[in-house]
Amino acid sequence: MTDELGELAQRTADRLTPRHVGVVVAAVAGDRVAIRGAGRTATDHGGTPGPDTLFEIGSVTKTFTALALARMATTGAVRLDDPLSELLSGLLPHGTTVPARDGEAITLRHLATHTSGLPRLPKGMLLKALLRPGTPDPYADCTADVLLSGLARTRLGATPGRRFRYSNLGAGLLGLALANRSGKDYERLITDLICAPLGMTDTTVTVDGSRTARAAQGHGPRRRPRPPWHLADLAGAGALRSTAADLVTYLRAQWDEAPAELAEAVRLTREVEHRRNPFARVHLGWMAHRLHPRQGGHVQIWHNGGTGGFSSFVGFDPEKGVAVAVLSNTRRTVDKPAFELLRTLQASHASELHPSGDPHS
Repeated sequence: MTDELGELAQRTADRLTPRHVGVVVAAVAGDRVAIRGAGRTATDHGGTPGPDTLFEIGSVTKTFTALALARMATTGAVRLDDPLSELLSGLLPHGTTVPARDGEAITLRHLATHTSGLPRLPKGMLLKALLRPGTPDPYADCTADVLLSGLARTRLGATPGRRFRYSNLGAGLLGLALANRSGKDYERLITDLICAPLGMTDTTVTVDGSRTARAAQGHGPRRRPRPPWHLADLAGAGALRSTAADLVTYLRAQWDEAPAELAEAVRLTREVEHRRNPFARVHLGWMAHRLHPRQGGHVQIWHNGGTGGFSSFVGFDPEKGVAVAVLSNTRRTVDKPAFELLRTLQASHASELHPSGDPHS
């Protein structure tokens, strides 16, 4: 079985390599894991990336931010329906307010499910990008002062809670608000609430010390090297770096590998949902859909990510106990092969892993 998993992971990595500088693919089926790499950590040096190679994971960070929210909610530090303005106390510039619409305030639940009505990007950011083409890190100036000053001038595109509208701004504000409530910076918050309990030692915002030598070089779609992104105070939207080994631990925690205090938070992330249509929904931090019956009818819970030089995907099926993580050091989507691998695992391993249909049997 492990050999078969390894073949599937390697086949996916090899399929991606012609258009990516380097790729690592992890396949999980129950208690079996296979991690395979292909390509290189950089175009002009480095070896084949592996389980401990560090990649920027971009918007996969949002799932960590939402899990931190759930963890704080289960301990009573916050409530899902607390207004964002309450958690930004002390940070908002004098005389400014958080926007509302139709009498509805933005809550933490809205931010984690992308139903806040906030735009995708902070106020004025698109204009900056247009005026400065080739900016190596478009989020570098997103300090708390800049974000909150712009927030006060932002009009909501919908009533909070009404409809899905993907927002990097919203996820970043959620991370900022939770950090402010905890009295910690975002990186320490994620380490203390998620990574330390799970033993994930390589999921971090800052890459320094011994990790530096294991960090992959990012590349644009034409394989040109790209500098790293630093999202300043918008970190909760996409600032984390991680490895395939750490993400396997994280994915397995999504069904039955988490300590009790974290398992309660994981359950909460999936209990909350906003339905986008009959087949797709949004949980706290995660996208989800059910495949057509002709494709097996399985549930796929997932998130992807992209920065200036990296792309990523994580997805799992808690009912079948299978998961996939794909990391690339090239800014080109990995979604299609990743989804196909997840579907293959669902179809090939579900009955063997859990004949009764119970993932805990």
